[in-house]
Amino acid sequence: MQPSQKDNSMTVSPELRTVPPLGVPRQASPDLLRSVFRRHAAGVAVVTAHGEHPVGFTATSLNSVAAEPPLISFGVGVSSSSWPVLAEAEHIGVHILGEHQQELAALFARSGADRFGEGTRWSTGPEGVPVLDGVLAWLVCRVVARVPAGDHRIVIAQAIAGDPDGAGRPLLYHHGRFNALRD
Repeated sequence: MQPSQKDNSMTVSPELRTVPPLGVPRQASPDLLRSVFRRHAAGVAVVTAHGEHPVGFTATSLNSVAAEPPLISFGVGVSSSSWPVLAEAEHIGVHILGEHQQELAALFARSGADRFGEGTRWSTGPEGVPVLDGVLAWLVCRVVARVPAGDHRIVIAQAIAGDPDGAGRPLLYHHGRFNALRD
């Protein structure tokens, strides 16, 4: 190399040349996806709608999509007992659960449960949507799209009313069970 040229190459010690694998990669499958997302902590929400009777389910796929207009999204399985009503509903309710609401989350996740029975406190909210009592926050939204996604539909909805003023800390779902935040 001539004195005026710089050597831009980097010297790397032999132990830094390769990164050891964390595990043996597996082919993508429903089980692999479930295993990976069990490690992802997600907030817990309940989505409600009203047809002939009120319906609802526990969702961990809730997302904020846009602020202007205020859009949210969530996924719902087409085999869900709530899907036939959600497939036709013009409006839905989204409820952010608090750490004290593990039983409510479990109730709305359980197949065949009487979700709006005697033990569930709720009232009729804007646009006739069932609104759950005691949640951290809720929105009533107008459905703007239902996007096919495998055995699910991604529902996109625009917020039209809500209340963000519940007290407490959020309920989380992680590693197959409900959890609370730790300080």
